[in-house]
Amino acid sequence: MWERFSYYGTRAFLILYMTSTVAAGGLGFDTAQAARIYATYTSVAYLATLPGGWIADNLLGARLSIVIGGICIAAGNLMLFFGSMPLFYAGLCTVVVGTGLLKSNAATIVGQLYKADDPRRAAGFSIFYMGINLGAFISPIICGVVADWIDFRAAFLVAAAGMILGVVQFVAGRSRLEGAGEKQEKRTAAEAAAAPAIGVQDYPKLGAIAVLFCFSAIFFGALEQAGSSLNLFARDITENTIFGWRYPIAWLQALNSVFIVVFAPVFSWVWMKLGDRQPSSPSKFAFGLLGVGIGFVLVAYAASIGGKVSPLWLVFVYLFHAWGELALSPVGMSTFSALSPPRIVGLMLGIWYLSISAGNFIAGMAATGFDASRPETIVSLFTTVAVVCLGSGVVLFALTPFIKKLMGGVR
Repeated sequence: MWERFSYYGTRAFLILYMTSTVAAGGLGFDTAQAARIYATYTSVAYLATLPGGWIADNLLGARLSIVIGGICIAAGNLMLFFGSMPLFYAGLCTVVVGTGLLKSNAATIVGQLYKADDPRRAAGFSIFYMGINLGAFISPIICGVVADWIDFRAAFLVAAAGMILGVVQFVAGRSRLEGAGEKQEKRTAAEAAAAPAIGVQDYPKLGAIAVLFCFSAIFFGALEQAGSSLNLFARDITENTIFGWRYPIAWLQALNSVFIVVFAPVFSWVWMKLGDRQPSSPSKFAFGLLGVGIGFVLVAYAASIGGKVSPLWLVFVYLFHAWGELALSPVGMSTFSALSPPRIVGLMLGIWYLSISAGNFIAGMAATGFDASRPETIVSLFTTVAVVCLGSGVVLFALTPFIKKLMGGVR
């Protein structure tokens, strides 16, 4: 929860900080430069989970990796708080290192708390998922107020304080994690030889993973624009007053997590009710793409109206995006894991995070074309994203029978 508090708290205002004038407490970057930095930072943060997982498995163990990762994240935010340009870049890099060490191993700890057949396992992961969304919900609220009412740098200090609290809480509660997250022994040569090799029947499943990877990257390339182009839209095009009261722009970043928490039980109930009749994984991916596509249709139309628009437009955008995320994201890791040969399950889960990394880079780069002084460019940007997502969803529906054959009975 505290790691996501730190990450989403800074993400909620990072591009606003970079593009605000120096007089307003920002860095004075132009939109294109800020968007490129944002794209690199968010994508590499997810990419770092690959070496982070390897370091935990082979060198440090999951628990020590999480502690060191949390310290790095807090230190990185403190660097951002001090505000000099060298420390700005060093701070972002330090947060990336910490995220790679922490994020890739938190789920490992949860899994090691339960045996494979423990009936509490699913409930444990549900609590873990709720913690993630709780952090993602409260951080834009708190950091948004500090960034808007005090200054941006103070908000980095809040993010650092949250991560420090998380590390203290984690270390203090270590007795509750007894037996979980200990250093993993390296696989012996005999174990490696005994592990099943990748067989010819495995290649179709790997082909299905490759296809779903591409569509996943497109999906996250749209969804993660919440922190880039949609954040700029909220600041420059959206009215940020309610009954004459001005609210922090970053608050809109909390909407997605609110909708996830509200509708996750609904989606779970629907899938359980449908049972064997529920859509296949490729179909759920397609529904996810349609959800984010519809959201961008709405925001493209809002941008075409001219002048400042109601924040309700973004409320409905994030609602459709949350529905799309609930259709695609929960099944993504499960599907990649189920399709993977036993020897390379860890690598395939890394590939899943790699698709999110690629999507974050796409999302950041999309904002380089955002120009509030030329509304037609914003309409063009959002329309393009909508067409790509909707078109990809339709194509994926058409490919679903073929992909299901490649999956070999995996749903």
